[in-house]
Amino acid sequence: MNSLLSKIRDKHALWYKGMVFAFSVILCTYLLPKDEIIVHYKIQTGDVWLYEDLVSTIDFVVKKSEQELNQEAQSNKLSEAYYRKTDGNSETIINTLKQHFNSQQVQKLKQFLDSIYQIGVYIPSSNLSTQNSTMYVVIDNEVTSTTSSQFINQLHIKSLLTNIIPRQELVDSVYTLIQANVVYDELLSAELHEEKTEAKYIFKTKLNKGDVIVHKNDIVSEEQLQTITSYQDAIQELSNQRSQTLIIAGQFLVCTIVMGIMMLFLAFFRKPIFSQNTQVTFIFMNIMMVIVATSLVATYRENYIYAVPFCLLPILIRVFFDSRTSLFTFLNIVLITAFYTEDKFEFIFIQLIAGISTIFSVADMGKRSKLFTSALLTFIFYILAFIAYNLVNNTTSAIYVKQNYINFLISSSCVLFAFPLILISEKLFGFVSDFTLLELCDLNSPLLRQLSQKVPGTFQHSLQVANLAEEACYKIGGNPLLVRTGAMYHDIGKMNHPRFFTENQVGEISPHEDLQPEESAQIIISHVIEGIEIAKANKLPEVIIDFIRTHHGTTLTRYFLHNYKKEHEGEKINEDLFRYPGPIPYSKETAILMMADGVEASSRSLKKYDAVSIDELVDRIINYQIDENQFINSDITFRDIKEIKKIFKKRLMNIYHVRIEYPRV
Repeated sequence: MNSLLSKIRDKHALWYKGMVFAFSVILCTYLLPKDEIIVHYKIQTGDVWLYEDLVSTIDFVVKKSEQELNQEAQSNKLSEAYYRKTDGNSETIINTLKQHFNSQQVQKLKQFLDSIYQIGVYIPSSNLSTQNSTMYVVIDNEVTSTTSSQFINQLHIKSLLTNIIPRQELVDSVYTLIQANVVYDELLSAELHEEKTEAKYIFKTKLNKGDVIVHKNDIVSEEQLQTITSYQDAIQELSNQRSQTLIIAGQFLVCTIVMGIMMLFLAFFRKPIFSQNTQVTFIFMNIMMVIVATSLVATYRENYIYAVPFCLLPILIRVFFDSRTSLFTFLNIVLITAFYTEDKFEFIFIQLIAGISTIFSVADMGKRSKLFTSALLTFIFYILAFIAYNLVNNTTSAIYVKQNYINFLISSSCVLFAFPLILISEKLFGFVSDFTLLELCDLNSPLLRQLSQKVPGTFQHSLQVANLAEEACYKIGGNPLLVRTGAMYHDIGKMNHPRFFTENQVGEISPHEDLQPEESAQIIISHVIEGIEIAKANKLPEVIIDFIRTHHGTTLTRYFLHNYKKEHEGEKINEDLFRYPGPIPYSKETAILMMADGVEASSRSLKKYDAVSIDELVDRIINYQIDENQFINSDITFRDIKEIKKIFKKRLMNIYHVRIEYPRV
């Protein structure tokens, strides 16, 4: 049990990163949409179908368009008539005309009237367009659906009467008395028509699996567009009926792959970042924040998916890290959030173009105005990428939709919120942005003003070291602004004992002459520890304090060690009394500062300033640091060191106005 706890304790940093990774994968899987998103082609009537032949993979029915459904509903409204059926007036007719007929004729006439009224006599209405139009007949408050062919048209009764009444004048008399007993109810029809305005059938036709919906290069007709829309709806409905287990498993695998690639990138190619839990947390926290924002927008405002500030993420990453890490993080974000969109390729294409342009625009974040330039460039490239994509796909109708440009404007404007987010991130995670470094580099800052007043010699030394280190950092790659800021503060510990350092001694006796070599060495070495204390008291960032810690590494104060050896010949010497506490430099920037500090300080003791002496000085100082293994933890190569030597030599010759000796002919 104890051994297990010891292993966990020894690998606590890896366990923490594993938990960050697992949490990110689980949350990402939970947030991804569980319903399959079907690609809805952005095609309009009259557009050319540039895709391959669209072949149906299922049996489905084609829905009628909204216009067709409305027309059918209106047609149904006009064609359905409501009638009321009564008993008729046969008794009244018989009583009126029986004196003109004998008993046998009266009997026949009564049977005739009873039969036609039993069937129903109606007067044709303009609401019935054909003989087979639907009629709704109300009999004793019950509605029966039938057709007009089931009743007797009043216009046809006269021809029927001639069969039972021989005299024409009597036929006319009877006909005028016969009234329809199936009468159109205008009030009831109007009332019910207001309620019944739906079409009977919403489907128009059926297509089978394997049928070609539209061929490549066809000009899409209205009917084909309806068929494509119905096919997509059918596929969507079918996918909704599927078990979500496979979808969740696939999403989990996707999130694991994408997050895993991000973590492996940091582990293999950004080891300094990977070694810091706070930095790993910051990167993954920003990734998840973008995914959460995308999920919320996709759920409640799907049309505003492009308004999510995706391009804000690469700015935040770039400010605290490097452009390549920023780009790689942005790529992973785009791959995951593409699952919230219908046309995933369009989304990836547009976001990559805009995101890469954003990263280019913030390559140098020396000024706050860069954010405004970045926002403008992001908006421009959003529009250019969007227009280019739709022109290539011949979906020009989308170019004229204003909502798309509103989304791009919102997303680009959010880039301006990077500045307050940078300040918040600095406070929460202890990072240092270029903005903060610029403020610290200001010569009017309180600590630098104090340095220039108390130890002007050290202040001038720091300026020269800053210039050397910055130029070298530009040459071999790194953060020039960071190394310049570190150089300005690396010797602030000398403010406590300024007279013990040669650059502050002006024509006076050195106080070291009254001290033992080991005592002098401890005073010189103490400026590192005291500098750290001053930096912490003035709340300098840790990354700047690291320059104070490492600018001498674990080298020796060789001058005082040499004097001590002369006084104690033959004795065993404890060199730790003359050694700086370290640690040794851990980055390009801290290694460059150590070289620049050693070279600049030693150059002040040269008796003769010429090309030969400066060459010898630079090689000797840096080679000594290499022999002392001061750069074994730094990400720096021998090629870098060779370039640094060249820069230092050239710079020192310019400082001391050394003329290059040309070979004599």
